[in-house]
Amino acid sequence: MRYRKQLAAALLVLLILSCLSACGNSGNAQGGEEKVRLMVWSPSEDQSVDSGAWLRLCCDRFAAQHPEWDITFVYGIADEATAADSIAQDPEASADVFLYANDNITTMTDAQALAKFGGKYEAAIRAGASEAIINSITLDGHLYGVPFTTNTWFMYYDKSVFSEEDITSLEVMLSKGVVSFPFTNSWYLPAFYFGNGCTLFGDGTQEELGADFGGENAVAVTNYLVDLIKNPNFVVDADGSGMAGLRDGSINALFSGSWDYGSVKEILGDNMGAAALPVYQLDGEGRQLYSYSGSKAVGVNAYSEYMVPAVELAIFLGSAEAQKLHYELRSVIPCSTDLQSDPAISADPVFLAQNDTFDRTSKLQPFVSAMGNCWTPVENMGKSIRNGTVTHENAAQQTRDMNDAMNSNGIG
Repeated sequence: MRYRKQLAAALLVLLILSCLSACGNSGNAQGGEEKVRLMVWSPSEDQSVDSGAWLRLCCDRFAAQHPEWDITFVYGIADEATAADSIAQDPEASADVFLYANDNITTMTDAQALAKFGGKYEAAIRAGASEAIINSITLDGHLYGVPFTTNTWFMYYDKSVFSEEDITSLEVMLSKGVVSFPFTNSWYLPAFYFGNGCTLFGDGTQEELGADFGGENAVAVTNYLVDLIKNPNFVVDADGSGMAGLRDGSINALFSGSWDYGSVKEILGDNMGAAALPVYQLDGEGRQLYSYSGSKAVGVNAYSEYMVPAVELAIFLGSAEAQKLHYELRSVIPCSTDLQSDPAISADPVFLAQNDTFDRTSKLQPFVSAMGNCWTPVENMGKSIRNGTVTHENAAQQTRDMNDAMNSNGIG
């Protein structure tokens, strides 16, 4: 009997200790730190000490703002153009948070590997970005990331050669100086066709409508280009020749993006100008050039084990604070509407040119899968016009052939 009483007393003590321990652990889970491991991918330039280590600085700030999480960051290198392929191929082994170019959305959504942003997170993203930028990362009504910059090309020019009025017209510019254009690059040449009403996949999302680059309006553009290429003040920019010409003074304007800002600024100095695209004259009427545009965004892996911290980190990396730091360290042009009134940013001609181009003289690059069929035929058209194999006599047929190829997958 005595043994049974001792055993019962011991069991009671163990039970009490167990309850106290459980209560203590419960309190630590609620008020202490939850261990979190986040793998984060970005281009190498965002992690380089020489470039300011933007990603690590942001992650450190994020961790300091969230003491409820004991975060271990694991960093990996993947640029915005290639991250999507890795995510889609093996999402469970890929990053929780990553940067990507918006034209890769379907690659990841087809693999069901890209997380959707909804509720308070979607509201926060929409509050800090324009509708056009939001549309660039929206598919089938779902928002798939946090935008941090627009991605397009615009015009750099020498202000000692062209006035602000001159740069509104390509023909006026050609009468006063030498203009270089990536004529054989299929990311640039469609600008002329868009200007005369040609379309790709309807509004860019209607894959069933295909490419409309073969009608009489397209033929008129091809004929214009046949003449344009013969203008001695119009020079094809290929393999860096435009930048080399800008440096030696033989080129006075070129078309590129924010990635060339440093080089252009170093060459032109105070004479550097940047602007949205000009109009060109077709059959006596002005036609607006339109560049392809898109955005770069912070995405979250749908397979992330730590979804809430991952989404919160993505929101932070795309915030006005992080965008401003990105701009200060690497001249990445911000798209946050909260930064438009920042005097240090709003006075930047590249900031103004890139965002004006995105809002006014660009077409959102389609990210339907059939877009992949469009690049080579347009490139071939540019090369054929440059080489003189496309003439006024065969322009109509060559244009129709280009359009047929754009609407073909190369099979059959």
